[in-house]
Amino acid sequence: MSGVGALERAEGVPDDDGRGTALLRRVLAGTPQGEAPLTHAEVVPAREGRRAPWPGWVPDDVRARLVARGILGPWGHQAEAAEHAWAGRHVVVSTGTASGKSLAYQLPVVAGLTADPRATALYLSPTKALGADQLRAARALDPGGPDGLRASSYDGDTPYAERDAIRRTARWIFTNPDMLHRGVLPRHGRWTTFLRRLRYVVIDEAHAYRGVFGSHVALLLRRLRRVCARYGAKPVFVLASATMSDPATSASALTGLDVVGVTDDASPRGARAVGLWEPPLLPEITGENGAPVRRSAGAETSRILADLVVEGARSLAFVRSRRGAELTALGARRVLAEVDPDLAGRVAAYRAGFLPEERRALEESLLSGELRGVATTNALELGIDIAGLDAVVVAGFPGTRASFWQQAGRAGRSGDDALVLLVARDDPLDTFLVHHPAALLGAPLERCVLDPTNPYVLAPHLACAASEMPLTAADVSEVFPGSGEVLADLVAEGLLRHRRGGWFWALPTETPHHGVDIRGSGGEQVVIVETETGRMLGTVDPGAAHSTVHEGAVHLHQGTSYVVDSLDLEENIAHVHAEEPEWTTQSRSVTDIAVVETEHCSSFGAMADDGPELQVCLGTVEVTNQVVGYLRRMPSGQVVEQVPLDLPERTLATRAVWYTLAESLLAGIGIDPARVPGSLHAAEHAAIGLMPLVATCDRWDIGGVSTALHPDTGRPTVFVHDGHPGGAGFADRGHEALQVWLSATRDAIADCECRSGCPSCVQSPKCGNGNDPLDKAGAIAVLTAVLARLG
Repeated sequence: MSGVGALERAEGVPDDDGRGTALLRRVLAGTPQGEAPLTHAEVVPAREGRRAPWPGWVPDDVRARLVARGILGPWGHQAEAAEHAWAGRHVVVSTGTASGKSLAYQLPVVAGLTADPRATALYLSPTKALGADQLRAARALDPGGPDGLRASSYDGDTPYAERDAIRRTARWIFTNPDMLHRGVLPRHGRWTTFLRRLRYVVIDEAHAYRGVFGSHVALLLRRLRRVCARYGAKPVFVLASATMSDPATSASALTGLDVVGVTDDASPRGARAVGLWEPPLLPEITGENGAPVRRSAGAETSRILADLVVEGARSLAFVRSRRGAELTALGARRVLAEVDPDLAGRVAAYRAGFLPEERRALEESLLSGELRGVATTNALELGIDIAGLDAVVVAGFPGTRASFWQQAGRAGRSGDDALVLLVARDDPLDTFLVHHPAALLGAPLERCVLDPTNPYVLAPHLACAASEMPLTAADVSEVFPGSGEVLADLVAEGLLRHRRGGWFWALPTETPHHGVDIRGSGGEQVVIVETETGRMLGTVDPGAAHSTVHEGAVHLHQGTSYVVDSLDLEENIAHVHAEEPEWTTQSRSVTDIAVVETEHCSSFGAMADDGPELQVCLGTVEVTNQVVGYLRRMPSGQVVEQVPLDLPERTLATRAVWYTLAESLLAGIGIDPARVPGSLHAAEHAAIGLMPLVATCDRWDIGGVSTALHPDTGRPTVFVHDGHPGGAGFADRGHEALQVWLSATRDAIADCECRSGCPSCVQSPKCGNGNDPLDKAGAIAVLTAVLARLG
């Protein structure tokens, strides 16, 4: 359906009497007269559950405790996955949110630890919140006594005074990859008893391990298996994941093992009304370079969240950034304060970067129902098990269809009907999806992309593995195949010594573990400190520090605005003071790119004086970026000042896909030399925005450069590159799906209703050049010519 407004809601909303459609009508009723934000709506029907008998090996007392909690029997997928694990087969259960994946690993783990009072188990999750939630669930199954599960958390929040006791006595450890990397494997000698008896390793939310982070975790798990083998243990790996494409293959790549996949979701599900929502253009405001501006997804989500809270609906709003979560919660509170001041206090922001005590207090309020509306980053996508939510609003496509459905699955977790709304940002991909609903609601899920052979990831893990215990020839061939060249480089650097017995860590007085950033954030977190009080407000990734907490930047924390006094890159500290300026800040940068190695290059079209009309290449590049200043911008979008900065250059060696064009081809399609830079720049921006359609990434995981004459290619060239050292597989996926990717890019630009380019098509929120120059018509012509030659 298209253009369903408040006055037409009876015709626009699906003919359904469920709670989700009722909430959709309520939200539409709150839109201003004449607006038509709903571009598509449909109801995902309810589904009946299919139970299976309790496995015969489940102890009677465990079954009784589960029945007492209302679990009358396992769903079919739970029983199937549990049977595989009990039989000693590595297994991944990949089903929808709220399908009860936890029981699939709880049954074999609890039964195994009950049957063997000496056995142990390890649970890994990507977030502390999820680990704490699953720990509560495990303790509810613990019979207690000397042979109980003795489940304990062991992560960065665990007090040092308690860690020794947990290591000695706990039988089921709940931790995360970071703590396994820094706190367990480097000191595995202290964990001998636990590791020798390790029977199960549970990897929860396995789809979160993708890209550089996934590549790090894949190598971390290989190191864990290697250390376990030293102590005679061969644990069974049980993985739980949201639905994804070919989970068995992805799980095998992650663990290095043969993994069985269980994908037939037998759980019941309430109906969900799903709506796609495009905020309207604001005719009274013009943005950068005179482009039309839409009402922001954050502002629209604030109003929707407020409406839902007034309606009594427990709601989550997923927002793309930490700052966005703060602003969305603040906006909803302002709206509610005009209706009912008591309701304003029942809305909050939840995001990474909060201190542990702040995070736990928010989680408790959310679980208790004290909070009715929460604006959150994806910290709650993989977080605590929240039952009974009536609505989820997704402010901006989260980067992958798997993440969208994971976030959407938070709605109706108790089996009731619910509402899911995707509110489009001013972004090419969002615009494309709300006008092509089949690309979101009917398309298959993405593959998880990870590459444990990436030398930038592999080298530090080989160093860690050698420091844990010497690497043998068998380790190199079986655990870390294809690592010979990287090992030779480590020996040449003096980090490893090669002897007859294998490869040894050459620096016995230190360990390499703390120098390895498994999250791929680029190093140590930058701490944000209030200058006057010395109070720590939070942290920011080092890769984002130059552009977000530079001197003069405006930073939000729990609704309070701060201005950065200084950024110390040596000490990784940003000092701030509380201030409420009228403006916001946006950084400006310059980027250069150099081709290091061309691995693949294909030619298309006729031959011109400067070579083939079109060349498409894939290879290794070196990207140099420097933040050179920032803009102070008023809420209207007006720029009031441009302030220079003196920050160091940063260089990134990574992978890229690029295409080059003959000058005669550009002239033949009407692009004269003066229009070439803007045409290529616009095509580059839109391609970056649409890359997540074909690769499991976010637009912030990738970057791009375009130029009318690149020194390494000698031609007009558009580059799109991975934003992580060594690459994360995204550019390779774009090269593989080039025609689909660029076709969607062209369609997104052509379908946009603006005249000369806007954030919905060719403008980028992270452009270091201020989105200048941009030529929308030229980009359409360029992409049409490229696609014609690709065939």
